[in-house]
Amino acid sequence: MNETIKNILSHRSIRRFKDEPIPQETIETLVQCAQSASTSSYQQVYSIIGVEEQSLKDKLAELAGNQSYVAQNGYFFVFCLDYHRHKLMAEMTGGNVDATVQSKEGFMVGMIDVALASQNLAIAAESLGLGIVYIGGIRNNLPEVSELLRCPDHVVPLFGMAVGFPDASPGLKPRLPQEAVFHKNQYKDDEKALPVLKEFEMKTAEYYKERTGGARDEGWATQMARVMAQPKRTYMKEFIESKGLDKQ
Repeated sequence: MNETIKNILSHRSIRRFKDEPIPQETIETLVQCAQSASTSSYQQVYSIIGVEEQSLKDKLAELAGNQSYVAQNGYFFVFCLDYHRHKLMAEMTGGNVDATVQSKEGFMVGMIDVALASQNLAIAAESLGLGIVYIGGIRNNLPEVSELLRCPDHVVPLFGMAVGFPDASPGLKPRLPQEAVFHKNQYKDDEKALPVLKEFEMKTAEYYKERTGGARDEGWATQMARVMAQPKRTYMKEFIESKGLDKQ
């Protein structure tokens, strides 16, 4: 156990921040930490947009489902899958990267690169006493978000991250037991997995009951079955292809 591990194990999403800006030097350090993340074959298939203008943050909050903490925070980052830079590089050197940019593997590489960079930034921010919350809601209206942030073809905003000085201290939300997610040598069969999931269902039901004063008592499995009953953002495939990505 060390301070890094303690910070990681103490993670919780913060949705209320103090009205206090983050120093520019800190912002630059956080971005530098994001850039230090592992990246597939040195490709660095991401860009980070720092949204500083309040009018833009207000509009993003609206597009993300009227989430107030998108507008009210110390700083707001948008993490983008970005092959536009690689297209420019190919033109500069007389190459052609179209087949890779349009491939399924290329799209997966980009998403993984974005995720790794963002989590580096999140851990760095929390190590400095800042709070963070990921914002997947910007994908509710990606065409509008893309236009608002002037993202060219081959650039897709995947999610945002609100960062700031915490003005709340929510409880630590339970995670699945390690037995449910860690498989040694081979994937566990259902006979071993189901008892663990049933126990977690009861644990999370009790967590929500205590957190809400009895107003809510559904467990994790019940919640996931309800949330995942219908697919979300079904326009996504068409939008991604319109950006010149994932066509093969």
